[in-house]
Amino acid sequence: MEMMKAAVFVEKNRIVLQDKPVPPIGPLDALIRITTTTICGTDVHILKGEYPVAPGLTIGHEPVGIIEKLGSAVSGFHEGQRVIAGAITPSGHSYACLCGCSSQDGPDNAHGFKATGGWKFGNLIDGCQAEYVRVPDAMANLSPVPDGLSDEQVLMCPDIMSTGFSGAERAGIQIGDSVVVFALGPIGLCAVAGARLKGASTIIGVDSIKVRQDMARRLGATHIVDFTQGDPVEQIMALTRGRGVDAAIEALGIQATFESALRVLRPGGCLSSLGVYSSDLRIPLDAFSAGLGDKQIITTLCPGGKERMRRLMDVVASGSVDLKPLVTHRFKLDDIEAAYELFAHQRDGVMKVAITP
Repeated sequence: MEMMKAAVFVEKNRIVLQDKPVPPIGPLDALIRITTTTICGTDVHILKGEYPVAPGLTIGHEPVGIIEKLGSAVSGFHEGQRVIAGAITPSGHSYACLCGCSSQDGPDNAHGFKATGGWKFGNLIDGCQAEYVRVPDAMANLSPVPDGLSDEQVLMCPDIMSTGFSGAERAGIQIGDSVVVFALGPIGLCAVAGARLKGASTIIGVDSIKVRQDMARRLGATHIVDFTQGDPVEQIMALTRGRGVDAAIEALGIQATFESALRVLRPGGCLSSLGVYSSDLRIPLDAFSAGLGDKQIITTLCPGGKERMRRLMDVVASGSVDLKPLVTHRFKLDDIEAAYELFAHQRDGVMKVAITP
């Protein structure tokens, strides 16, 4: 039996590198040899025991690699081809997919949508922090990497770019809108870039870390609010001359930022929530205008599938946005435990790490 190295969830606060069998594939699957992957904030939720997965599961959901083997029923691709697959891997034929919500293509959808939707890699099946990964429904999920684009240029497409952009898309941003993004981690930074591409003229980033503030300006933020220098709600209302913002994007997943995002909305504005929450949320009566303010609260799970990946890689190839600078650290797969220690504690200005087997 051929073996490979993989980052495996063992128990709370323990993700370790182990030897596992190379995954077998079925007729509709593909086996991808991973060339680059990364660690996501969701993986840290798993590490800390805030999100449950089965012990022994390989973690990770952001694959860039080369097709090693194709299932017998897969057509349109060839072995040796460079590809990515989205963090969300819809089948293309489920009820969720056919009603236009493919990100929610989870195993329980026949009896109601599952909270984690179509998130399978590193959640329900073995993920891609390994030498190889099995991609289910390969024809719906593999997307060829255009010639001339490096692994690191497309590394953000499977998850954080798709998620951050979707936060802007789902908010319905129009040309000339004012937008605020709460928390300038990798997803928040991608939301800033997405808001700029959607035509927002005022983009306010909220964070206290200078390297993230600088990156937000580089990606299109017109103003920065440092919450350590005063009430962020007051600062944002002053920047909008008391009007409030058309859209607020919450990219952290805690009560304080969710509530602040709600408080800075204009009447009829949209709160686009991207954060992964680990406890119940409270909606204040006044901030929600007692339910009479025509405000919207929208949630988003990272859109996946090959067409979404193609579009995002075309954006990268066009030069409209450059997310490669988000990769601040690089590790070999052999050193992934050290990479987790760095990323989980947010040391040394880390934003994203590139992991290469």
